[in-house]
Amino acid sequence: MRQINLEKLSLKDLQDLELRVEKAIAQARMKERAELKAEIEQLVADRGFMMSEIFSTKRGGVKGRTVAPKFANPEDPSQTWTGRGRKPNWLVEKIKQGASLDDFVI
Repeated sequence: MRQINLEKLSLKDLQDLELRVEKAIAQARMKERAELKAEIEQLVADRGFMMSEIFSTKRGGVKGRTVAPKFANPEDPSQTWTGRGRKPNWLVEKIKQGASLDDFVI
């Protein structure tokens, strides 16, 4: 490996070198990832499995999925609640006043 005297380089040369190093690192990571993936695929195939049997191809699960509201405020139908997470303040107040959760089912 060739030695570079960094103290003799200008700021622009150092910045150019930094960009080249970052690109080289990114390419090396991509190469390592591709090699590892090929090794894993070969290992899975050698054991008689398919990649889809071992690794799920689904991403994210249920996170971020929109859920339909199940409860609504009869006085203001724009105020709704899906039944997940913390109860909204309007619902908590109505329940404190003696209402049942079933009174707000959509």
